[in-house]
Amino acid sequence: MIRVGIIGGAGYTAGELLRILLYHPAVEIAFVQSSSQAGRPVTDIHTGLIGDTFLNFLPEADFDEIDLIFLCRGHGKSKAWLAAHELPEALSIIDLSTDYRLDSDTHEFVYGLPELNKEAIRMAQYVANPGCFATAIQLGLLPLAKLGLLEEDVHIHAITGSTGAGQQPTATSHFSWRNNNMSIYKAFQHQHLAEIRQSLRQLQEGFDKNLNFLPVRGNFTRGIFASAYMYSELNEEKLKELYDTYYQDEPFVVISEQNPDLKQVVNTNKAILHLEKHEGKILIISMIDNLLKGASGQAVQNMNLMFGLEETAGLWLKGVAF
Repeated sequence: MIRVGIIGGAGYTAGELLRILLYHPAVEIAFVQSSSQAGRPVTDIHTGLIGDTFLNFLPEADFDEIDLIFLCRGHGKSKAWLAAHELPEALSIIDLSTDYRLDSDTHEFVYGLPELNKEAIRMAQYVANPGCFATAIQLGLLPLAKLGLLEEDVHIHAITGSTGAGQQPTATSHFSWRNNNMSIYKAFQHQHLAEIRQSLRQLQEGFDKNLNFLPVRGNFTRGIFASAYMYSELNEEKLKELYDTYYQDEPFVVISEQNPDLKQVVNTNKAILHLEKHEGKILIISMIDNLLKGASGQAVQNMNLMFGLEETAGLWLKGVAF
């Protein structure tokens, strides 16, 4: 059994991790840490887990007899937490924040997008889990980058559910504001653009085209619906062949012939892609559940790879838990 701990256990991503890991066939949850909720039952916060666990939040934890920690402390907080704690040398780490996603000589984290870095993840001790928007958008563009076919500016429009803003209520995640409402934010400068460019350049060296990204706050709870288009000489048949080939061995990516809708991915670890050609433009629709394939589900997928398990272990594939 893999003994795991969760650091920063009170947020949405930690709640989804618990929901998966409590029934993972190869995992034992050693502790759930939360400074703000220490001493309280986990189900006081993650109420959907009532009857599934009797764990309490711990203020601190013992790392000597565990194999892996998931860092769910939020963006900018993982580096500070790691600097303040002395961890066993053999301990594996999966970080769900943005802190280690960009390559650097100052850390040893592997960027954890399995459809890009699967073999590196299998060998890694430290993995930086991708961002939710980044996951959806990259899955839509990687097959083109692999063959050097991103030759024009890419225009991206993506809508995210309110859980993408985290569990702590804010002015733009409050139900009274979010319901029956939409708005654009961080136009053309979203923080996930850096990791998207990094991945595209990994496959298409020298990629220098614009990624014109408009992120949108949607009036729903979970999911990301992304559409990207660009000018291309590829015909639709060649486009679909290219994507089928790239994703033929990827268990969570589905290429749909039908125009998909967001409910097809919610509460699963699936990514659904749909491809069309319109005169001189190609259209790529990509959708995921932001809390699963965009966060906790992908983190478990990475854990499975790191510990030599089936990639699908404990996860929802086409609505079924394996």
